[in-house]
Amino acid sequence: MFRPCIDLHEGKVKQIVGGTLGDAGLRTNFVSEKSAAWFAELYQRDRLFGGHVIQLGAGNETEARAALAAFPGGLHLGGGVNAANARGWLEAGASHVIVTSWVFRESGVDWERLGELVNAIGKHRLVLDLSCRKRGEKYFVVTDRWRKFTELVVNAETLKKFSSFCSEFLIHAVDVEGLCRGIDSELVAKLGQWSPIPMTYAGGANSLADLETVTGVGGGKVDLTIGSALDIFGGSGVSYADCVKFNRRQK
Repeated sequence: MFRPCIDLHEGKVKQIVGGTLGDAGLRTNFVSEKSAAWFAELYQRDRLFGGHVIQLGAGNETEARAALAAFPGGLHLGGGVNAANARGWLEAGASHVIVTSWVFRESGVDWERLGELVNAIGKHRLVLDLSCRKRGEKYFVVTDRWRKFTELVVNAETLKKFSSFCSEFLIHAVDVEGLCRGIDSELVAKLGQWSPIPMTYAGGANSLADLETVTGVGGGKVDLTIGSALDIFGGSGVSYADCVKFNRRQK
């Protein structure tokens, strides 16, 4: 299934090349003149639930809150989420909050923080972002705007363990994110085999065929976010209308 996104950077809806986030050489594929709320209203009209609003750094809270208000209960919110503010984001309209960096410290998992978060909002409202980059033959979770490698390997054991603390996973394949050169099919196949709960994969999608591949190879457990290739984000590879039709056929 297709899941939409709203990526916010410096208060604007943007599509960026993931691996350059936080670098002096940040590469931006698209900057929208439309607000985050406009995209949220579009997703609500087409009943595309479970998309994500991601705050890439500071200065995005106003737009994020406007998007959640425009589609209450329809979007996940990520970026800067912790145990202190998670419930506030849910009250602002998010169906779930997405957390990554806050539960990692010194390259490892802070289980105390993760437990605190689950106690605050419940696992059913929590999505864990285990976005990763490949090093050697393994995929490692990366944090801090995808620049810092942790020691956590994405594999069957990791996903099983973390599934006890959340209802879904979000995984960006950072090495191909924003490049529109195709999905990391190796990673998608592994995620479909490994994950005991639903997840959304993002990274590299450039055609409707990628959506069909992820849906098939992922065994129905892996959904796909398409960003830079989508026509509503200035891309030419994938029509938003076709993605909506694809979802309706699946249902």
